[in-house]
Amino acid sequence: MLIIFDVEGVLLNAEYLPVLAQVFGQEKEKEIWDITKQGIRGEINWEEGLRKRVAALRGVEFEKAKQIAENLEIMPGAKTLCSALKRAGWKLIAVSGGFTIITDRLREELGLDRIFSNELLFRDGKLHDVRLNVTSDKAVAVIPMIKELNYSKEDIVVVVDGANDLKLFDLSGYTVGFCPVDKVKEKADAVIEVRDLSILMHLLEKKFGKAVVIAKY
Repeated sequence: MLIIFDVEGVLLNAEYLPVLAQVFGQEKEKEIWDITKQGIRGEINWEEGLRKRVAALRGVEFEKAKQIAENLEIMPGAKTLCSALKRAGWKLIAVSGGFTIITDRLREELGLDRIFSNELLFRDGKLHDVRLNVTSDKAVAVIPMIKELNYSKEDIVVVVDGANDLKLFDLSGYTVGFCPVDKVKEKADAVIEVRDLSILMHLLEKKFGKAVVIAKY
């Protein structure tokens, strides 16, 4: 079995750029949050919104950006869930519209097999631009790996929160909205409303049987 996670709002209990914006004060934080929420709800072009947010934060020092990234909270229940799935033989993938600066640590901390994300570019130690490796169609990033590992749709679970993640649902036989926006609620096979990823274990056990999820706690 293969499970594909979104990162911010799912594996991480935070949205990075709004937290980073606190460096500039409340007004800038509100500006970044407004654009972020529009993107999550699917109200604006996602790529355009991302570039706009990064441009608004240009000049942040790398060391500050890294410090904030390393201190973002792992979602409650994420370590329990990922550890159990790994022991049960699952493959774990994360795909993020966020950045390597926040996703690299998750490979080790959560035992992920692969992470796809974008990259913040720094010039002279300060934030300058962004390199897009993952677009609004996150499915494009993960499809080559799915083909390489030869997983069928019925063997794939997707867990997301935002409308910009919905194209991932087309790859999956079982879709889960995690504290999701309304557009995701409408399309997901199951919805978790509490910010605790360990709840997903019960849903997976119910869907796939006890043999799939072992040593859960």
